[in-house]
Amino acid sequence: MKIHEYQAKDILAKYGIPVQPGKVAHTPEEAEAIARELGGPVVIKAQVYVGGRGKAGGIQFGDTPEQAREAASRVLGMDIKGLTVEKVLVTSKIDIKDEYYMGIVLDRKSQAPVVMVSTAGGIDIEEVAEKTPEKIIQQPIDMRWGLRHFEALDIVARAGFPSYMLRQSAAILAALAKAFIESDANLAEINPLAYTTDGKVLAADGKIVIDDNGLFRQKEYATWAETEEANPLEYEAKQAGLTYVKLDGDVGIIGNGAGLVMTTLDMVARSGGKPANFLDIGGGAKAEVMYKSLTFVARDPQVKGILVNIFGGITRGEEVAKGVIMAQAELPKGMPIVVRLSGTGAEEGRALLKDAGLDWGKDMRDASEKIVAAIARTGKGL
Repeated sequence: MKIHEYQAKDILAKYGIPVQPGKVAHTPEEAEAIARELGGPVVIKAQVYVGGRGKAGGIQFGDTPEQAREAASRVLGMDIKGLTVEKVLVTSKIDIKDEYYMGIVLDRKSQAPVVMVSTAGGIDIEEVAEKTPEKIIQQPIDMRWGLRHFEALDIVARAGFPSYMLRQSAAILAALAKAFIESDANLAEINPLAYTTDGKVLAADGKIVIDDNGLFRQKEYATWAETEEANPLEYEAKQAGLTYVKLDGDVGIIGNGAGLVMTTLDMVARSGGKPANFLDIGGGAKAEVMYKSLTFVARDPQVKGILVNIFGGITRGEEVAKGVIMAQAELPKGMPIVVRLSGTGAEEGRALLKDAGLDWGKDMRDASEKIVAAIARTGKGL
């Protein structure tokens, strides 16, 4: 379960991690009143469940209450990666001298939470990991003891934090680990951890994702869930009875059976593409289900092409083909679709697709390579 920055900061503050004072506003007038109450320059920060708010214009500043109102009016209602900004965090502006990174994530390989600390803060940790991995110090947490203070001190020292902020940073890191464990989180990060010009160390931003499986223990946090706002497409898919998960790529994926769809995601990635979603139509799906699934996936503005991968058993290939053909008029003009059919009704389905002028792959690898190539050609205007 994703939560907003202001909620993550509430959790951090509960564990003694210093954060800027601030409140949430739903209107420009509320933002002005909060700025007046805080008494000084403020930052207006969009509260949506995606990153990149700053690049999208979702973080603005106001030196006076009136400027805070104007900034909030610009941010509220803004569309950031498909999500509408309905509330903003109004928080005191701080003068940052240096930025650092602290995070804890569940690692499948070590089957334990892993601490990640870096002197390269204020940017995506994925970018740091790709370009300068030597700047990230990683260490698993022993769940029997948590992260002890001397361990936290050693980690921030090895990461290269300056001596004058080691003890403050170590205390914050140990508290972050405690918050991670006790909140049933699978991600907790402070980015940036700010060192201010007046010598303070605090969490200038915070992000926490809580494991859904732990919500029965986290009664308070469970009430914070905003399913529709977290991902409108996933919410609508659930209402429509579709098994759908939104991802970050541009290749729409539809298949039958969770294992086959997961394998298809991997094959698309191996072919140089990036999946945009997971959608499992299940067994025995008729043409109408395929039609609904295709038109739903195509609604995602990030999707540039769709791969349909079906292994026919109780799901028949000709039904899948009929659904694909039915959906053609509803899909964005020029959007490529590649279909791979195998098993029951595959020959009949491929014949229908051929008659309709649609492409199909001889196997999963061929289909994956074809859709990735088709999207590349479309992107180049060919």
